[in-house]
Amino acid sequence: MEFSSKLLEQAVYEMSQLPGIGKRTALRLVLHLLQQPEAQTEQLTEALTGLRTGIKFCKNCHNISDTELCEICANPNRESAIVCVVEDVRDVMAIENTSQYRGHYHVLGGKISPLDGIGPQDLTIYSLIEKVKSGAIEEIIFALSSTMEGDTTNFYIYRQLEGLNVKTSTIARGIAVGDELEFADEVTLGRSILNRIPFENSLKH
Repeated sequence: MEFSSKLLEQAVYEMSQLPGIGKRTALRLVLHLLQQPEAQTEQLTEALTGLRTGIKFCKNCHNISDTELCEICANPNRESAIVCVVEDVRDVMAIENTSQYRGHYHVLGGKISPLDGIGPQDLTIYSLIEKVKSGAIEEIIFALSSTMEGDTTNFYIYRQLEGLNVKTSTIARGIAVGDELEFADEVTLGRSILNRIPFENSLKH
């Protein structure tokens, strides 16, 4: 792809680094921005800069937040003794959209994937274990996607929790094997949480 401007080429290159954005789409987006009022582009720049410099991670659940404690963890009406373990913030948003869950979350920040060089130490697994050891948690709900990496991560955490006084369950398999939680429809995901099963039962299949 030939460019008449080095500035245009650099902007297209940076835009194309985003997931799912090829060079042609990046070029279309960059040209669109050029056609907008300069103030609109500045607002976008300020929003992205603010995101990078001002964003925090909840000290309790590791969810993305504007404050040290996210709105969910700070809400006294939530059931803090029930914790739903998810991969990232997109899963929190998907589950919240169902309006079927009133507990807390624990965001792992990924899944165990040796092929990608991601081990337990790269996730927030150990802070979850410490939280359970404190005695404040009654139930852990595994809500990772039903992929090989998701199942591996669930099983690893389950083994770490053995001997601790906590109930473990997993969302019902209304979510197809291989599917990511964020793409599930709200009704299916909501029912999967409400109809969750003991985690040990899932090991028999």
